Amino acid sequence: MQVLDRRKAMSITPLFRLAFRPFFLGACLLAALAVPLWLLALSGVVDGWQPAGGWLAWHRHELLFGFGVAIIAGFLLTAVQTWTGRPGLNGMPLAGLAALWVAARLGWLLNAPWPLLAVLELSVPLAVAGVMGWTLWKARQQRNYPVVLVLVLLAVADGLSLYDPGLQRQSVLTGLWLVAAMMGLIGGRVIPFFTQRGLGRVEATQPWPWLDHGLLGGSILVALLYASGLALVPRLWLGALFAALGLGHLLRLARWQDRGLWRVPLLWSLHLAYAWLAVACLGMALWHLGVPLNPSLAVHALTIGAMGGLILAMIARVSLGHTGRPLQLPGGMPLAFALLNLACVCRVLLVLVWPVAALWLAGLCWCLGLGLYLWRYGPMLWQARVDGHPG
Repeated sequence: MQVLDRRKAMSITPLFRLAFRPFFLGACLLAALAVPLWLLALSGVVDGWQPAGGWLAWHRHELLFGFGVAIIAGFLLTAVQTWTGRPGLNGMPLAGLAALWVAARLGWLLNAPWPLLAVLELSVPLAVAGVMGWTLWKARQQRNYPVVLVLVLLAVADGLSLYDPGLQRQSVLTGLWLVAAMMGLIGGRVIPFFTQRGLGRVEATQPWPWLDHGLLGGSILVALLYASGLALVPRLWLGALFAALGLGHLLRLARWQDRGLWRVPLLWSLHLAYAWLAVACLGMALWHLGVPLNPSLAVHALTIGAMGGLILAMIARVSLGHTGRPLQLPGGMPLAFALLNLACVCRVLLVLVWPVAALWLAGLCWCLGLGLYLWRYGPMLWQARVDGHPG
């Protein structure tokens, strides 16, 4: 708050005072609407209309490069103000960036011409990378430079699908494992810290740099292997790499454990989401080692359980703190966390027994979980802070 011109900051429409506001709101609206639309298209109800690349390509793309990238943008452009002590993006520049993101979503859905779609789509991650890079460089914050690298690689992965629609599947898988790298990087920092603060412990679990660097480098390597096409077919050495990643994440979780965290929804939601990241890695390891397992199950453990679960847990916390509220969850949010985890159980496990029913149940749980967030947090995001401060 000390780095802001208070009068100027307070004159900005509340929705555009910090990046978490428009991007968390827009991303959750997109995700809550996109899944039922995809299920309707999959069932043949939506006929005679195709988004860019077709419905499967749209489903893959939008829940990663639409939903996921918007959450990353909102989180990072807000966090960088805390990290560096320099003002975050706000006002008209933030409104313009949010408008570009909305235009790209409409462009995909309405099958806009590819040149226009490319400009709209790539502008957002590249702009976020540029703002982050400039701000971190001005503050000489080298510790956070890997965040900028992951953002640039995400833009490259997105561009790969725009350049050649035939490469869309591998570009999305590339992007997913880049997001997994970012989840491991950010989660490895905040989960032990939040656990320590939430339980009133003396200190957080100290990181093991070798493990942190190994998990980050390994996830980025997996993403690059998908980009090259090498990871698209089973390979024993890739099975060993995925197994090492999964065991590394489990080791982290074991070090962070505290029996008290299971009484605090803001904590167990983070730990469960991180556990799904380990499950996704181990599932991919089994597939590469020759187990007759559909790799889509591991991918959905990553997207629904890890990415969706960690996003919901983080934005529930961030939205409270940055709107001037105590870290006390609104009613219904523990249920929202449970619903996201149930959605993952349905899509990854129950689908093996009741394929169609499990898909629809997973979609219902996903929409209800995000709907609860929108209901309880929507007014917080578009209204001013309750403590009267900027932000």
